[in-house]
Amino acid sequence: MNELAITVIGRDRPGIVADVAEVLARLGANLTDSTMTRLRGHFAMTLICTGPASAEVEAALAPLAAEGQLLATVRAVTPDGEVPAAGEPYVMAVHGSDRMGIVAAMTRVLVDAGGNVTDLSTRLAGSLYVVLAEVELPVGVADTLIDRLHRTAAELGVEVTLRPADPDLL
Repeated sequence: MNELAITVIGRDRPGIVADVAEVLARLGANLTDSTMTRLRGHFAMTLICTGPASAEVEAALAPLAAEGQLLATVRAVTPDGEVPAAGEPYVMAVHGSDRMGIVAAMTRVLVDAGGNVTDLSTRLAGSLYVVLAEVELPVGVADTLIDRLHRTAAELGVEVTLRPADPDLL
């Protein structure tokens, strides 16, 4: 069984998810992991599925991209199997006036402490910029990390919170 990474990007319209999911189901591809979102009028999805060869999936998705409205890519990936969590799950939230470099600076603090960003989303609402990140942190670093996050946030003129993630919600 092949494991595939599929991305679909294009101007948002009703039916993209259904169209892609129907193509995959007809091919016998099992959708295992996915993330899908609308970003300023554009739709983006990334899927991992198991099923037929990548060339077969590319050919089946081609009609959806034929009019130039969507871009679909398919590539074979090597299954990692079950990967145990490398640390403790936390959620970092950042909000404040929009400015360049917020994501870069805040995630650098996490990485320098041995953290790994596992999911991140941002939103710009007027002049308010919001970052929400799920992270894995090494055991015991959160207490010292929060001070570094607060210092970096103050330099950027934003607010930051770091809290343990509720495992039932992830």
